[in-house]
Amino acid sequence: MVVVSPIPIAKEKIKNKFRRILMIMRLPVLLALLLLLLSSLLSVRGGESYAAISCRKHTKSLVDFGGVGDGKTSNTEAFRRAIANLSGYAADGGGQLVVPAGKWLTGSFNLTSHFTLYLDGNATILASQDESEWPQVAILPSYGRGRDAPGGRFGSLISGTNLTDVVITGNNGTIDGQGAYWWDKFKKEELNLTRPYLIEFLYSDQVQIAYITLVDSPSWFVHPIYSSDIFVQGVTILAPIDSPNTDGINPDSSSNVRIEDSYIVSGDDCIAIKSGWDQYGIKFGKPTEHVSIRRLTCISPDSAAIALGSEMSGGIQDVRAETIVAINTQSGVRIKTAPGRGGYVKDIFVKGMIMKTMKYAFWMTGSYNSHPDTGYDPKALPVIQGINYRDIVAENVTYSAKLDGIKGDPFTGICISNVQIELTENPKKLQWNCTDIEGVTSNVTPVACDLLPKKEPAIDCPFPTEKLPIEDVELKMCPVP
Repeated sequence: MVVVSPIPIAKEKIKNKFRRILMIMRLPVLLALLLLLLSSLLSVRGGESYAAISCRKHTKSLVDFGGVGDGKTSNTEAFRRAIANLSGYAADGGGQLVVPAGKWLTGSFNLTSHFTLYLDGNATILASQDESEWPQVAILPSYGRGRDAPGGRFGSLISGTNLTDVVITGNNGTIDGQGAYWWDKFKKEELNLTRPYLIEFLYSDQVQIAYITLVDSPSWFVHPIYSSDIFVQGVTILAPIDSPNTDGINPDSSSNVRIEDSYIVSGDDCIAIKSGWDQYGIKFGKPTEHVSIRRLTCISPDSAAIALGSEMSGGIQDVRAETIVAINTQSGVRIKTAPGRGGYVKDIFVKGMIMKTMKYAFWMTGSYNSHPDTGYDPKALPVIQGINYRDIVAENVTYSAKLDGIKGDPFTGICISNVQIELTENPKKLQWNCTDIEGVTSNVTPVACDLLPKKEPAIDCPFPTEKLPIEDVELKMCPVP
């Protein structure tokens, strides 16, 4: 099938976004790459239709339910009334709620099945800073506690449970989490509950988040958990680089995930793939698998472009990442685990990555000792195997690699090929710091450590030739409301 993926986003916002990237990069090869991407984005059809997993028969505006877009009036009840009303069309072509131009202050609200939330290009959903508008929800069973505090957690700004066929999209409208209020309380240790996420879906399938801008989440931005068939496309995610735990996109115990054509500036990992925490994740036993990440640009000076873990106790398998640009980012793809995690990270494939100004090109950590409580089993050792990196160019790098497995539990099947790393003016003397790992390299500069010997004759590390089914899903063209 042919994939249809036009990106109907405001041209000036796109141009400004890429101007910021180019100012940071000042690198000819990346300049050419990003100009090519910019040209392709601006050449697609926009303004008349948008691409979605489903179109809707019935459309209403938030103002039809008493919404006031002045940035001051609470619209929590207006959103809830609107969604309750449109849920009645689920069996008759589905319902679409349009958020028109304006600033729409709201607390948490839940979506419904066979439903689209559509943001006008000049619409901003503003997250309330009134904690009474954020209900408390149960802890996640694969975590066993809140991540910020042992107790429960605040519900996400936009969420859904046991849903099917849900779309959040628009003409590059904005969802602003106004996270500074929460970051301050977190830093002062004043929270008794875990901070809200911006968007979270639980036990859901066929979910699409596309062509919108997400700003300043209180914590993680996009969190599908225990879900399947997830599409994240043409999304811009922005948070200050020192904001705590503002991960961009976190597929968690979920399968069949497609992330593409997105730009993330974050205080934490741009993408973090997870599957539960220590004994709770082991017991829940739901892996994240079959993940495709394509055409991603990341800026995150203190974290990774793509992280695997550290909560990976349910397992992570079959992750494919290609055409990734990391700029001023701590590491490219990082594996984070520790004794007590159990689970596995295997069959990971990365191809066509460009890195500019990095601390580490490659980083694997077997001692990421952050545990939910004392009840974990230190003998629950993770399995890390089948990690493949190829066709990578990096510039201004401090360390080529820091690869630390676990004593008695080495990380195996590591393959790194066709990698050219240019070092900073003051690089570390030990460029490849390796312990408790096994694998091979081919055509890698600087030469790798002895635990990753050079393969002769030269090889290309594997990258699957067959597509994942979700990569071939054909999107529908829906009229812009």
